[in-house]
Amino acid sequence: MSDHIVRVLSSAGGLRALACSTGVLAAKICTLQQASATASIALGRGLSAGALMGALLKTGQRVALKFEGNGPLLKMIIEADSDGAVRGCLGNPLAEAEPVDGKWNVPAILGRAGFLTVSKDLGVGGEPYRGMVQLHTSEIGDDLAFYLADSEQIPSAVGLGASVDEAGGISVCGGFLIQALPNADESEIETLMANIAVLPPLTLLLQEGGAAGLLKNIFGDVPYTLLETHDIFFRCGCSREKVERALLSFDPHEIREMMRTDGGAEVSCEFCRQTYQFGTADLAALAGLDVSGGAPA
Repeated sequence: MSDHIVRVLSSAGGLRALACSTGVLAAKICTLQQASATASIALGRGLSAGALMGALLKTGQRVALKFEGNGPLLKMIIEADSDGAVRGCLGNPLAEAEPVDGKWNVPAILGRAGFLTVSKDLGVGGEPYRGMVQLHTSEIGDDLAFYLADSEQIPSAVGLGASVDEAGGISVCGGFLIQALPNADESEIETLMANIAVLPPLTLLLQEGGAAGLLKNIFGDVPYTLLETHDIFFRCGCSREKVERALLSFDPHEIREMMRTDGGAEVSCEFCRQTYQFGTADLAALAGLDVSGGAPA
């Protein structure tokens, strides 16, 4: 089954829920990042969180999650578009920690102190909307739920899961997001919370029934309506043209120094690892420099 996301609404209209399966996406991105086992778990959970947040957007909008802590991972950035495209990167993909009580120790590599920043490009021009909270537990799902309740004032339950195979690569990954709307029925909320409390491992439910099966277990006897199912996939937005625009932000003297000391420039995308080469002639043409030594054109 391809990576996908399912969005539903309780029949009474007070609860919206999303669940995603992101194993292929997470395996690909963790391989690109050359992430350690624990870093892969963190990134897999983060990618699922981004996919869930992206599914709440309107057409043409984008969301970015940035986790920054005082641990060896340094940072984790996830970007998701409204059409299901997701990408992510790590500050230090090699960060690793020993499990604790048989559980992946993501807080040890992310760090106990830091911030989660959520930026939303609503596609209307101007600066993106930004919200920030301190890391709450340094567990990705807990911190996202804390952000939604504290910054966006939406009571939410978030569950994220990932597992790795014997080679250390992601095998199963995904999660859920449940939100209470203003007209939510308290008894339905209590039922779902009780169901969530006794769920088997999320990776097991995803492996057996995908995102739809996960939601079925969460809702139990609470009736709901399927609103949408769509694919989730990896897409990086980098291009040579975007790198050129970034280089143009440098002062001509800085570009001339790149030409003199490095013989050009090599720029790598932190998301997909694509490398872009710029020789001295490329840089000179880009910045309007006279390669004979004159002033900028």
